Amino acid sequence: MKPGLYETLERIAATINERKDGDADKSYVAQLFAKGEDAMLKKIGEEATETVLAAKAGDRLALVRETADLWFHSMIVLARHGLGPADVLAEMHRREGISGLDEKASRKK
Repeated sequence: MKPGLYETLERIAATINERKDGDADKSYVAQLFAKGEDAMLKKIGEEATETVLAAKAGDRLALVRETADLWFHSMIVLARHGLGPADVLAEMHRREGISGLDEKASRKK
């Protein structure tokens, strides 16, 4: 991984937090926050679908771009709940080395 990529996520998260209460006429992030969580979640659904379609088509560039859109919109929802990339990465770190089957089974207990 290139140096500084994690910092990119942190900068994007900071920008989202700066813009969430901004002018909805000047900021896409502010527009989504003004529309509420349902609009944010709808965007995640749209981006997830577009990511799936790009993968099915075998379009690598589109897959990367759609995944970036999906991550961005997921970060907006995380920010709405006072969370950010560090929270997700901490969970991924916790799961590292654990079988996916075992991790999933542990959530049912």
